[in-house]
Order: sequence, then C-alpha cells, then structure tokens
Amino acid sequence: MKITDVEAVVLRQAAVDEGIADGSQDDLVILVSTDEGITGIGEVDSAPEAVQALVHQRGSHAVATGLRDALIGEDPLEVERLWDRMYRSVIYVGRRGIAIHAISGIDIALWDLKGKALGRPVCELLGTPVRDRVRAYASMLMPDTPEETAERVTALREQGFTAVKLGWGPLGRDADHDVKLAAAAKEAGGEGTEIMIDAGLGYVADAPRAIRVARQLEELGVYWLEEPFEPDEYEAYAELADTVDITVAAGEQDVTRWGFRELIERGHVDLVQPDVTRCGGITNLMRVDGLCKARNLPFSAHCAPAISAHAGCAMETIVHLEYFHDHVRIERMLFDGTLDPAGGALRPDSARPGLGLELKPAVAAGYRVSGEGA
Repeated sequence: MKITDVEAVVLRQAAVDEGIADGSQDDLVILVSTDEGITGIGEVDSAPEAVQALVHQRGSHAVATGLRDALIGEDPLEVERLWDRMYRSVIYVGRRGIAIHAISGIDIALWDLKGKALGRPVCELLGTPVRDRVRAYASMLMPDTPEETAERVTALREQGFTAVKLGWGPLGRDADHDVKLAAAAKEAGGEGTEIMIDAGLGYVADAPRAIRVARQLEELGVYWLEEPFEPDEYEAYAELADTVDITVAAGEQDVTRWGFRELIERGHVDLVQPDVTRCGGITNLMRVDGLCKARNLPFSAHCAPAISAHAGCAMETIVHLEYFHDHVRIERMLFDGTLDPAGGALRPDSARPGLGLELKPAVAAGYRVSGEGA
C-alpha cells in the first residue's frame, strides 16, 4: 500500500462565538489517502491556514520540503519511520511550533489509517492495553464570579464527572479573586470531585505571586495549578514547583520528546500535558510516555478526547484526559464516532477500526473555507 495524497482542509464557523474558547472556532482536518482506497483522518488544533501551507508547500531542498511531498509514495503502515522522515523534512522550517503541529495531524491520520488497514482500533496498535477506559476530567472556561463558578461545577458533577478543571477567563488578573473562584469551585465539587485550576499563563513569570496563590490553593485541596507562567519561563516553573506541594502542571504548548524533556528537567513540573494534535501526534505521545516512565511522572492528555482515549488505554503513565466542552462541540458537528463520557470516563469503541472517527462530508463542506483539499 502506498500514500497517494495528503490533504489539509480548513474548517471554520461562520461567526465567532464569544462564549467559547478561541481554539474552538475552527479546525484543521488532515486526510491521508492510499492506492487501496483507505483514508486516514487526523486533526490539528493550531492556526489552520499556516498548517495547511506547510502540508501543501513545494520544498526548496531536502530539509525544507512540504510534508505532502515527503510522504507521497511511502508505505503508510511505517508510521514511526514516517514521523522521523517528516521531522527531517521540516528542520529548516522549524523544529518546534507550527511545523510539529502539522506533523501531529498527519501522524494521527497515519495511525487511523493503519488501524483501518489492519481492522483494529488504534489503542490495540500501541501496545498491550493497560485499561479499557480512561478517566476524563470536564474542562470549561472559568466564569467571572464565585456564584457562576459554583453553578458550573455543580452541573458538571451532576453529569457524572469526578474531576473538573476551570481555566483562563478572569484568572491571573487579581490573585485574591483567583482564590475566591477556586474556593467556590472546591466547595461546589465536594469531597468526591477533584478541582483543577488553569491559570492560563496569567502570572507570566512572577513566581512569588504564583507561590502565594498556590499555597492558598493547597489549603483548599485543589489538585493542580496549571500553566501559571508563559511556556518558556522554566526558572519560574522550577521555583514554584520546588517551593509548593500542589501539583504543578504544564505542557499543552510543548512539542516533541525533546521539548518535554526540557520542561521536565528545567521546569521541574510534576505533571505534563501533551496535546496530541500539537505535540507531535500519537507517535510523540508514546515517546513522552517513555520519558514519564523513566522519571516516574504522570501525564494527562490535553484535549482531543476521541483521539487521546486510545492513547490513554495503552499508556500507563496517562492518569486522565481532558474533555473540553467547547472543543468537543465542534468535533461533534464535524465527526461521527466521537465519544460520550460515562461515569466520568471515555471508552474507545473496539468494534471500530482506527480511531473510530469519520468526517461528515456534507457538514464539513458547509464549514470549508479553503479551496485546498476536498
């Protein structure tokens, strides 16, 4: 079997919805086709047109070529070898950031394609399953007031979630208000619900301020403080993590195993959060899993629950995955086969090969904003 085409299709809502997260307004879908009529589907959460350009561009030399050109004629079942081939093809374009985002979507599509070709779900291709379902935490934007926060946590708890994360929104503007919002969330969650707070980069690089907040969150019993600082502020992360007992989590902005190694070794974080649609795809999740095993660190998969659930069933260091309600909304519109949480967990459909996702052609046509791809 040979790859015959790689398409990057930009999909976008007609109007911006101010009530949901920015990254949930559009999507970039990757389609990898073969000469045997099997197509793999991938997804990228990034700047769609920029990713599309990297996929379709014609290269000038061997280490600055388009990803499509790097894959045409290759065997799609050799997924890990193709990851390395794609990485070599974009070295001069960028070894981090948007180039790896593009590789992520193609890698996901290749794993999906391989599962379809072999008639097996992706979770079975990644190794001996360690579980048949993965705990999911509900994730939403932080409301502005304690009252709204309590209402939101109560509603999510009643849906069966045993862990809830609230983030961004007003967080980072006023440390005292941040603690009040967290207190309201913790009280509404009760004893049976873990509460996580995502500061949304709000403390920038101010470790003393983050330490003051973190200590108060510890007293409340909050499980983790996520991304208090901008991604490359390793010294601030290390100062915070070395000072407080609360779990310090980060990594949704990071890519490749080398990037996560730096975050762990320089930032001293307690838990990493790779996003499969940005970090380098499923292949890189496997490599991050190896890093975490060697260091006895857990990781939690960021977003893309229908994809991450397969990894979570095969990788023992994954403690749970994010069920981000805003982004799930657009995925439900675009794909058949998305997963519904039951009892606060997601279970891949073992009867469906690959990732179990299929793009809805008529719906996708209505959201398509580019002439590239079909």
